[in-house]
Amino acid sequence: MLGIKRGDVNEEWAHSGYVVAGDIMYLGYCVGNVGKTVEEQINGAFDDMERKLQMEGLTLDHVVKIDVLFRDVWEIPLLEKVIKERFKNGYPARKTISTEFAHKGGKDGLHVQIDGIAYIGK
Repeated sequence: MLGIKRGDVNEEWAHSGYVVAGDIMYLGYCVGNVGKTVEEQINGAFDDMERKLQMEGLTLDHVVKIDVLFRDVWEIPLLEKVIKERFKNGYPARKTISTEFAHKGGKDGLHVQIDGIAYIGK
């Protein structure tokens, strides 16, 4: 498969943390600070996203779209607060949905997951 690179691979989960195809980087399952407050988990998810982006020499400025999964979508104001703090050069397009996470922490575990798309082009 020419032009496709998979990174941050987890063999146990059969999961790539990101895939680069051409000028596009697809970021999946960005999470962090699981078990802490929702705001800490949002920041942790963006920290994880930044870690993956840095593997390809990119920053949050390259992110053009995010999909945010919440256990409780009424937490959206916290998301907006964090986005305003972290995205200084323009906001990505976004979609926010609610879901029940199949996570070992149950209702006290994972509350936020963010997936993203970044544009690599010059």
